[in-house]
Amino acid sequence: MINYFEIVRAGINTTFQDNGRKKLFHIGIPLSGAMDQRNFRLANSIVGNKVNNPVIEFAYQGPVIRYRGDKINFVITGDVIFKITKGKKEIQGNSYESYSIEDGDEIDIISTNKSVYGYLAINGEFNLKLQWGSCSTNTKAIIGSNNGEKFKDGQKFEIKKINLNQIGKKIDYINTKIEKIRVIKGTNFNYFSDQSKKIFFEKEFTVSKLTDRMGMRLEGPKIENIVNTNIKSEGLVKGVIQVPADGNPIIMLSDHGTIGGYPKIGVVISADYDKLVQLSPGSKIKFQEINLSDAETLFKLYEMETQNLISQL
Repeated sequence: MINYFEIVRAGINTTFQDNGRKKLFHIGIPLSGAMDQRNFRLANSIVGNKVNNPVIEFAYQGPVIRYRGDKINFVITGDVIFKITKGKKEIQGNSYESYSIEDGDEIDIISTNKSVYGYLAINGEFNLKLQWGSCSTNTKAIIGSNNGEKFKDGQKFEIKKINLNQIGKKIDYINTKIEKIRVIKGTNFNYFSDQSKKIFFEKEFTVSKLTDRMGMRLEGPKIENIVNTNIKSEGLVKGVIQVPADGNPIIMLSDHGTIGGYPKIGVVISADYDKLVQLSPGSKIKFQEINLSDAETLFKLYEMETQNLISQL
């Protein structure tokens, strides 16, 4: 029997993602990969996969999926509302808990709950073509699995392997909001007036509707540049905060371009990135400055916390 997922409803922004593409910035290929790395890793861990196994990432409203094939386990991570239909029986699903499905069962990922991204992993492997060693889909660059495109209604995705371990597992985890997004100073921090630096760290910004996997645009008090609103294009990293001429900061996210010519006021620390990307349009952001040493310590603690969650399994 061929095992596969049939996409009844594709959802708003559903793609395949893994850990992304490394060491390709020099040819203009961004990292991409799952936006929320912790929830990506937890999804694979709960169903017993290797940590970098491709998963389905969805945003806001997820897909409706009809399963065809032998019994399989799946899990959904993130703050997600979903249900499973088995014949005439409906089961309200819980995130971070694995469920078994059989031929003809359906998964309806209704929505993320006051957040953006969620993840679906199966205890097996999708039959996907990799590009530069990764399945990660970047729809702007049209690279990755599924021809670099989002899911479409009616598509079928074959599952080439199902792991034998089908023991149901779950972890206790609640996605929490963060009060302030911590940043270190950017390379062009001194391009901005003292008043603007004070505004940046003391005032509140709002996540704009003009936000996607490439970048998060913020609205709020304008950040004044007193040197030059443009610089020679140079390398960008995930989480860097650029300020264009209009004074509204833009945070570079996973599908960001590899170079940019706007001055950089700060960089979101790695430990806060997963929570940052889960802020939906209309959410409020305040920034807090920390130094590099503290940022490194916080990342180590974040990694330890993730490993402790996985060790529950």
